Amino acid sequence: MQNPYLPREAEIVERVQEAPTIFTLKLRFTDPVAQGAYGYVPGQFNMIYLYGIGEVAISIVSDPDETETLDHTIRAVGRVTRALSRLQPGDRIGVRGPYGRGWPLLEAQGKDVALITGGLGCAPLVSVIRYIVARRERFRRLLIMQGVKRSDDLIWHEQYQRWRELPDTQVLLAAEVAEPGWTWHQGLVTALFDRTHIDPGQTIVFLCGPEPMMRASIYELGQRGVADGNIWLSMERNMHCGIGHCGHCMIGAPFVCRNGPVFPYPELKALLGKKGF
Repeated sequence: MQNPYLPREAEIVERVQEAPTIFTLKLRFTDPVAQGAYGYVPGQFNMIYLYGIGEVAISIVSDPDETETLDHTIRAVGRVTRALSRLQPGDRIGVRGPYGRGWPLLEAQGKDVALITGGLGCAPLVSVIRYIVARRERFRRLLIMQGVKRSDDLIWHEQYQRWRELPDTQVLLAAEVAEPGWTWHQGLVTALFDRTHIDPGQTIVFLCGPEPMMRASIYELGQRGVADGNIWLSMERNMHCGIGHCGHCMIGAPFVCRNGPVFPYPELKALLGKKGF
């Protein structure tokens, strides 16, 4: 059994600069046995360890059936992530995981799936999009709503274009600050609800992003008749250990690292937006 405290060594196979401060690292374990045995579900995360610098929790963005590499999209904002941003193919790092509860994709089969994200909150849902696209016949309509602060913050432009061309798929993008050439909505992502139709009896909703955005989206969904039990949230907290020991990521009693990061909305309804939680 793998020791949960010890990272496994992985090599950077490819590095992709997605935006000025956002990059993707494609990893492969140096031990072929570890590479072959590794498995996860969309929504889970790894603890990425850089020797001598520190460790940080990062969502997995690749499809579980893509066994060649394990992909993580990262924003360079802190000591560890800025150091990771300087790495190149051939460099080696440590990986612990996968950890946490992922998205309920089995429950979503046969339903409309609405994915609503803000900022780099899209990263925990990119693996869901890739999962659904590769298994399109298992799901009904796919709705992707993505909001960013500035239009230049949007990453994966080409992928959004490909996704909007898929059958039974609607892509809606919003930027609060629009740079020249922006052709999508200018404003908050919640304004996009007026541009789509949600069938409350057939829709499961996955939310990820800043909590004010998620609370506003939950209100809009409630106005359209979506039941609380059909709404799922991916939460962010300062996860130091990934295994529920340090207590930094608690929301009330639940640990984000162990009980989440994906939660059914009813589990957090009384805590979401409350000061101190």
